[in-house]
Amino acid sequence: MSTLLSAQALSLDLAGGPLLSDLNFTLNTGDRIGLIGDNGCGKSTLLNLLSGRLAPGRGSLTRAARCVVAQVEQFLPPELARLPLREVLLNGLPGNAEPPQRWQAELLLEQTGFAPPLWQQTAAELSGGQQTRLLLARALIRQPDLLLLDEPGNHLDLPTLLWLEQFLQQWRGSLVMVSHDRQLLDAVTNVSWIVRDRQIVSIALPCTAARTALAEQDDADRHRRQAQQNEIDRVAKSARRLALWGRDYDNEGLARKAKQMEKQVARLQEQQTGVSAGSRWQLRLAGEALAADRLLALEGLTVRAAAAAPVLYQLRHLQVKSSDRIALAGQNGSGKSSLLQQLWQAYQQRPAQVPGITFHPRVRIGYYNQHQQTLRDGHSLIEALAGFAPLSEEQRRRALISAGFGWQRHQQSVSTLSGGERARLLLVGLSLARYSLLLLDEPTNHLDLAGKEELAVVLRDYPGAVIMVSHDRTLMTQSCNRYWLIDGGELTEWHDLAAVNDRLRGEAAAVSSGSATSATSGSALCLSPTAAGEAHMKADSVLSGSLASGKAALSEAGPDGDDPGVALQRESEARMQGLTSLFEANGDVQQVEEQWLEELVTLESRLMADQQRKPHHQKPALQQQWQQRISQLNGLLGIGE
Repeated sequence: MSTLLSAQALSLDLAGGPLLSDLNFTLNTGDRIGLIGDNGCGKSTLLNLLSGRLAPGRGSLTRAARCVVAQVEQFLPPELARLPLREVLLNGLPGNAEPPQRWQAELLLEQTGFAPPLWQQTAAELSGGQQTRLLLARALIRQPDLLLLDEPGNHLDLPTLLWLEQFLQQWRGSLVMVSHDRQLLDAVTNVSWIVRDRQIVSIALPCTAARTALAEQDDADRHRRQAQQNEIDRVAKSARRLALWGRDYDNEGLARKAKQMEKQVARLQEQQTGVSAGSRWQLRLAGEALAADRLLALEGLTVRAAAAAPVLYQLRHLQVKSSDRIALAGQNGSGKSSLLQQLWQAYQQRPAQVPGITFHPRVRIGYYNQHQQTLRDGHSLIEALAGFAPLSEEQRRRALISAGFGWQRHQQSVSTLSGGERARLLLVGLSLARYSLLLLDEPTNHLDLAGKEELAVVLRDYPGAVIMVSHDRTLMTQSCNRYWLIDGGELTEWHDLAAVNDRLRGEAAAVSSGSATSATSGSALCLSPTAAGEAHMKADSVLSGSLASGKAALSEAGPDGDDPGVALQRESEARMQGLTSLFEANGDVQQVEEQWLEELVTLESRLMADQQRKPHHQKPALQQQWQQRISQLNGLLGIGE
């Protein structure tokens, strides 16, 4: 196991004070690290330090001489928006890199699910999920030893998220991934770096197990600290008593003993076990359960993205009652958010009736928009809550403090908040209003792990009803009891999330446009055999078997075997026999030969390009594999080497 990166006393200060202090860590080959922590603790900043985009304020970060680091951006850089897909990949190479062959970019595009007809599109024309896959390919073309990913699952639909999870599981290089998706972290990481109190706690376990272990350690530390505090209190009390007696009785011995005990108290305090401040997140989501058979009825509703847009799907007959917690699942663009928007618009138009939508007369609805548009940027935090419920300023201040917003921030502008902080503020407002039906559109997109866990608990116990769009599998599992799947222009009801995920996994395979998921080393990509690849392997086997038979017959041919001309003739006949068998098995010898020739040219170009690199950048193991395959192809094609 070799070291890729190491840090000594690494520190970084921002305008608001220290963010990371005296970090010491080592990152080795094979480490697949989940970087987790509360919003604002410095995870993305640490990722930028690892990539070299940001310099530390103090301390050192040392990278191994041959370590190649590539970072997958969270969003598409503006300068790439107008580039065709192949050019986006080539743009990801460092300026001093040798120009790769065209096949490298095309191979990566296929591996990440882009069929050739898409290659001429610009990056800006892709969906958010496609852009994430493109940025992943852009990082992989550098053949990195270490891959850095910042929230790669954000804004992905469930099929694409499942594809990403499978892809990263089979990529064998080292990685550091910032994510708040517990299932994704558990599936692809083996080490957790938990950032808190400006430090890193490193635990050689995936996310869930690591957080459980840390919670147990914290509990033990709290008990240890309490026992130490009891001893400190006992010694301090004795010191005060002795000091009092020494003064009252003018006894220097008692006074001297008291001073010794005071020094002992100071030593004990200095050695006392530290305890983390922990998360400040405390979400309470109050609601109202109406005593009614239904809060909402949908009958023959036509769902569109906009009034004049094409029909996405129609709802035949659905009802929602109190205690229903419904998760809407489906691909991006299928119409999940559009349904919530239509329900919200219809509610705002009351008492006017919208065809297909019937509300209970006393239902009160709250709406969480994924773009958080219900918050006004110009308002202060305390003003932002005033629009949700007629509460006193003191009640609103207590609500803000319970959500982790200290009193000194209450006049802060909403426009200055991070995405996670805006999410917390909006959820606080929904709680204050005590709604009977909540429409939640991607409520976890910006929440940290603690926030997601709190949300899952409060939604599970919410007395009203919830209709929620989410791709967070943990949240849906823990808090929902009904599932509406939108697929193929139709909404269907499911009662088993595992069955929904199985259905979407089938769509995740389609995300790859028929390409198999990659199984890669840290330095090179290789696809698992596709159907076409299996046909090539079968063709190789048929022809190789015929050539082997011909050569075996040649070795038994007697005196003729000493004649090179006869040997060549016999081998040629064996090859022709193999091609005849191949034609019978595969139906098109010319097509297979052309594919072999194309593979041969590609491998020779690949070998030549790698041999022209500086020696310490070459890949000897890959060169050996390529040379073996080139020899095999030369034999199959009857080409002299």
